[in-house]
Amino acid sequence: MKILLVNESDTKGGAARAAYRLCAGLRDIGCECRMLVQRRWGDDPAVIGPVSRLEKWMSMIRPYMDLLPSMLYPWRKKALFSTSFLGGRQVLDRIRVMSPDLVHLHWTCHGFVGLSALAMIDRPLVWTLHDMWPFTGGCHYDAGCSGYKGACGMCPVLGSGVENDLSRWVLRRKQRALEGLDLTIVSPSRWLARQARESRIFGRRDIRIIPNGLDLELFKPAGRRAARRILSLPFDKRLVLFGALGATSDRRKGLDLLVSALREIADGVRDRAEIVIFGTVGRRYLDDIGLKAHFLGRLDDDTMLASLYSAADVFVAPSTQENLSNMVMEAMACATPCVAFDIGGMPDLIDHMGNGYLARPYDARDLARGIAWVLFGDGVRHALSVEARKKVERDFAIDHVARIYDSLYKEICGRTGPMVIRHES
Repeated sequence: MKILLVNESDTKGGAARAAYRLCAGLRDIGCECRMLVQRRWGDDPAVIGPVSRLEKWMSMIRPYMDLLPSMLYPWRKKALFSTSFLGGRQVLDRIRVMSPDLVHLHWTCHGFVGLSALAMIDRPLVWTLHDMWPFTGGCHYDAGCSGYKGACGMCPVLGSGVENDLSRWVLRRKQRALEGLDLTIVSPSRWLARQARESRIFGRRDIRIIPNGLDLELFKPAGRRAARRILSLPFDKRLVLFGALGATSDRRKGLDLLVSALREIADGVRDRAEIVIFGTVGRRYLDDIGLKAHFLGRLDDDTMLASLYSAADVFVAPSTQENLSNMVMEAMACATPCVAFDIGGMPDLIDHMGNGYLARPYDARDLARGIAWVLFGDGVRHALSVEARKKVERDFAIDHVARIYDSLYKEICGRTGPMVIRHES
C-alpha cells in the first residue's frame, strides 16, 4: 500500500513538522510512504518538491497570489486568511505519476492545493486538521466567531460588514469541491473534532481523533546543566521558556497575556527567575516585564530544541486558541512541565496539577499563579516532570501514532476501488 502525504512544506511550521514526523514514523514501521510539498527545505529523498527553476519560482509566489482576494478588504486583520483559489494542476500531475493508493492531506494552503484540485482527485482521501481552515470560509482560527457553522459572511478577520463577502464565497466553493469525495477527517485534538462536527462542511463526515506523534528518542530529558552550558544560560536561575512564530503579529499566540502574567510575578521572583524566548518575538514587547530576558531567535534544529526544553524549568503556552501544540508536546517529552490556558487541545496534553497547570481561559493572573507554582512549589517540579514524560510516552510516541494511521489507511483502502484522476475540462 502506497501512501502519499501532502503538505505545503516539509519542515517549516507546526503542521509541516507533524506531517514529516508521521511520514518518517510510517516508513519506520514498514509503510511505503512519501511526502509531496510545495516548498522543500530538507534533503530527505522521500520528500518530493519542485524540481525545475520555474516550479521553484512558482512555489515562492503562490503564497502571495493566494492573498490577493483578501487584499480587497482594507480593514482586514493581520491573521492569515486563505482562499485556495489557485488550480493545483502541478499537484494533480504529481499524484498521477506517483500513483498512491491513498492521499493524506495536511496543511494545503499558501496556494498549494486549490479547492478545484481536491475535487479532481478520485482517490481515497484522509485530511488531518492542523487548524480550523478546512471547514471555515478562510480563517485559520475563528476567534470565537463560529460563522463556519452556518454560511460565513460579515467576516471579522476580513473586517467585512457584508453578508455575501469573500468568506461566504470560499465556504460555498469548499462545499461544492468536497461534495461526494471519499474523505475521512482526522483531528489531532478532541476540541478541533468538536468544532469540525459542528461545522457546515464536515458535520456529516467521518471524523476520527488521532494525535500528532513525536520521536521520543530525539525529544527526551537531558542534563539541565549540560543543556544550559550549551545554550549559555545561567545555572543559578529558574528559567521560564516561551516560543512562538509570529507572536507579535498574531494575538492568538497570547503574548500580551504572557507579559501581563510575568509582570504579576516579577516583583517576587526578580532575583530568582529569568525568561528565555525563541522563535520570532520582538524584543520591545518584553523590555519592561521586570525579568531578565534571553532571546535565542528561531530554532529549527530538533536536537537544539530538545536541549532548550531540557534547560528550562517551565514552558508557557499562553495561546487563546490552539489545536494540539507541538511545542507543549515537545517540552513534556523532555520532562519540562507546561503552563497553558484550559482551551483547545491543551487538556489533551496537560493534566491540571498532575503534569502541568491549566489556567482559567484568558486569566493572566491565574497563568501567573501556575508559573509561580511550577517554579517554586515545594517538590512540585520533579513530580510534574516525571508525569509529563509518562504522558507523552503513553499517548504520543510516533510509532504508536503511525500504527493507528496505518490501520486507518488499511480500513479505508479495503473498501475502495481503483484510482482515476479526473482532469479539468
